[in-house]
Amino acid sequence: MWTDLETGWRPAVEILILAVLIYFAFRFVRGTRGWPVVIGFVVVLLALTAVTTLLDLKVLRWILGSASVFIALGALVIFQPELRRMLAELGNLPLFASTSEQRESIEVIIQTVERLAEVKIGALIAIEQSIQLQEAVESGIKIDCDATPEMLETIFFPNNAIHDGGVIIKGDRIAYAACIFPLTQRSDLNKSLGTRHRAAIGLSEETDAVIVVVSEETGMISHAYKGQLVRGVTLEELRAFLVSVILRPARTNNIIKWLRAYFSERHKPAGPAVITRHEPRPAPKPNAK
Repeated sequence: MWTDLETGWRPAVEILILAVLIYFAFRFVRGTRGWPVVIGFVVVLLALTAVTTLLDLKVLRWILGSASVFIALGALVIFQPELRRMLAELGNLPLFASTSEQRESIEVIIQTVERLAEVKIGALIAIEQSIQLQEAVESGIKIDCDATPEMLETIFFPNNAIHDGGVIIKGDRIAYAACIFPLTQRSDLNKSLGTRHRAAIGLSEETDAVIVVVSEETGMISHAYKGQLVRGVTLEELRAFLVSVILRPARTNNIIKWLRAYFSERHKPAGPAVITRHEPRPAPKPNAK
């Protein structure tokens, strides 16, 4: 009797573990660029399995049974960006992050975009978190100086030789300038969206960085995070958003809470790629003489 009980619970535990792994695997890839590939692959695999079983095709059954290793390798290749992102975040849990330094960096960003928006100088600022951004950009000039509003204004001044491209901020320092961020490949975006905004969305799709954009045409302030761009935010809305995203890791002090926060936010229902909070006010017309 005891032998039957000992052998009976093992298959149940194996089934439970496999079910949990499959569940989290599907939740992890849902909403990513590889999700359609997963759906197509699963449909083809189920169809081949059904045909093989019904028609008793022994050769095809043997091929499907022997292809498990190649399937695993294919999954690693297809979802390499997503897997690297998750492992990088898990291996760089900021358990001892300095809240004061993060708050100072947020205020530097707020002051900078406020000044640049007033004079309509374009800016593209990426705040690095757990994933190193240097792997996602094509080029950049190493700066390595304290992040101050004056320095950022100098970098983005139109006559400056390095004003084109984006700036990467690590902690409380400006790491790189004149960086070329990857452009998003989404086809559902408005054609009027500029290169800066497309680059902000593209970088946020590949990394966990927070990107702040100032439009040189309208002075509109926007932020991008996890593939979503929010346009026309006020300074208070931008400050609240940066605090909620950047200061949050300092409160996540164990792996279980981090995983819970990661999966709950990573798999929220996908919203629109671009959200506009406040439309820019039109310039006043000159009085007719």
